[in-house]
Parts: sequence; C-alpha cells; structure tokens
Amino acid sequence: MGGAEAQVIPLHGPGREKPEALEAERDLREQEAAAREDAPVVAFPGADRVAQAPEVLSDAARSALGFLRDRLTGDYTVDEFGFDAELTDAVFLPPLRALYKKWFRVDTFGVENLPLSGGALLVSNHSGTVPLDSLMTAVAVHDETGGRHLRGLGADLVFQLPLVGSFARKSGQTLACNADAERLLRDGQLVGVWPEGFKGVGKPFSSRYKLQRFGRGGFVSAAVRAGVPIIPVSVIGAEEIYPKLGDIKLLARMFGLPYFPVTPFFPHFGLLGAIPLPTKWSIEFGEPIRTDEFEPDAVEDPMLVFQLTDQVRESIQQTLYRRLSQRKSVFRG
Repeated sequence: MGGAEAQVIPLHGPGREKPEALEAERDLREQEAAAREDAPVVAFPGADRVAQAPEVLSDAARSALGFLRDRLTGDYTVDEFGFDAELTDAVFLPPLRALYKKWFRVDTFGVENLPLSGGALLVSNHSGTVPLDSLMTAVAVHDETGGRHLRGLGADLVFQLPLVGSFARKSGQTLACNADAERLLRDGQLVGVWPEGFKGVGKPFSSRYKLQRFGRGGFVSAAVRAGVPIIPVSVIGAEEIYPKLGDIKLLARMFGLPYFPVTPFFPHFGLLGAIPLPTKWSIEFGEPIRTDEFEPDAVEDPMLVFQLTDQVRESIQQTLYRRLSQRKSVFRG
C-alpha cells in the first residue's frame, strides 16, 4: 500500500448529477432559446427576390409555353377586325412598354378620365415624323386601365405597307372609317383617332405643337351616334424625337409616302439616324365631353358637329400650351 497512488473517486458520475444542477442547466438552455427567438431577423438585400425566383421563372415559362402551344394548335381568338389580344399582350406590348418606360419615360395625367368599362373615343394630337405617339398612347391606356386595349383608327397607307399592315390589324388597329368606329364604340371599346393625320405627323419642326386642321369632324359623328364620351388627349415630347427640317419629295413619290423626312441625323447617319431622340414625354387625358345628351340624328346638323370638333381641338391645344409652359427641358421634362 505504501507505493500505490491514491485514486479520487467522484461522488457524482456521469448521469448522476444533482437535481439542482439539472434544473439550472435546463433554465440556461431555455433562456438561450428565448434570446434567439427575440433576436431581430435581418434580411439580406435581394433575399426575397432569390426566394421567389423559381416561382416567377416557373410562371413565366408556363405562360410562354402556353402561348406557343396556342399558336401552334390555333387555339386563340381573333375578332372580326383581325385583332389578336393574346399576341398583342405577349409580343407587341412588352417592347413598346420598354420604350415607354425607359426611353421616353412617359408621365401620364388625368388617367381618372379613362373609363374602366364602356366605349369612349380618344382624340389626340399627332406628331413626330414617325407616329410613335399613337403606340405610346396605346401603352398608356392599356397599363392605366388594367388591360383595356386602344383600338386605333389608321390611314389607308398603314394597311398597305408590307408587314406593317398585318401587325396593325393584329394589334387592334382598323381603317379610319365611321362604320368601323361606330361598331367598335357600340361594342364598348376604347377607340383612338388622330384627326390631323399625315398633316400633323409630318409637319415641319418649326410648326411643332401647332394643331393642324381636324378635317370634317367624322369622329364626332361616330361618337354622337354611339352616345359615348369624347376624351381629348394631349401628347408632349413626340414633336422632338425626329425634328423634321426638310422633305425629299422625289424619294417620297418613289416610295409612295406622303413625305420623306430630313432630320439632323437622317438620312445622313443611316440607320443610326433613325433612332428617336430620348425626349421626356407626358400624356394627359382631358375631361370627357359627353355626347349622350344628343339624339343620334343630331349629326345631321353641321353646325353642331363643327362646334364639338372645335371644342375638342381647342381643349387639346390649350392643354399643349399649358404643359409646354411648365416644361423646363425637352429631355428632362
């Protein structure tokens, strides 16, 4: 026994702790768990987008596949005018919307004057050498009304051009005639008309924002017969995208065009000169002018038609002057 080392034998081996120690350890664990639950959760930037990405991509993929399936099987609807709403929403509007939001940075005013249901005739000024203003107005109407399409009335030339005419039909445009306009309005559609025609869109830069003649008021007759309101539309910014300085009449006759424009960049810089300048746009939808108070045969009174036409024209012109007086810069608004 003299050479043996003493061994220390613990009074409490593993698994034989005192109850007080167990309770203390359990209390400590509960306090740590409570502290973790109360700690603020800090979300990393973009974490929500990452979490939603698979679902978004899946929805987009399903939508694209569904669209392609409908195209291949012919399971889609086209109305009597050739309008393909699904094709317009899926193919035509997205690139136009990018131009609308990123390039021209369009601001809209008076959107409360756009009806969410029922027919209405939208009458707008026309400008820009290339009629992009009608396309941007269509985007504004669609996005501000929750998906309603603007059925534009176009000149004969639009439907005579290769590809352009087909695209115009499929995107909801039709010939500018009273019969088609009335049918669309009675059907509860939003119809767009640009009474200045090529006189407005092709006027020289020196005449910018000066409305040209509105014709004989055929659009007023269509609205009165259908009993729908007329909404004046004023577009600022389109006049400066292609400042028209001249016109090559010989080339215009050769190509069957109303004019062949000369701008500061076209035709000198070729296709680069065809890029529109990134002006800042605004589109204002004016207060509706009611026509339901007139009898349908009131259109036989030329003085009434003239007065309503002049009222619409004056409303647009005064709005243009007001917006121009508030604009500080062509490119910044």
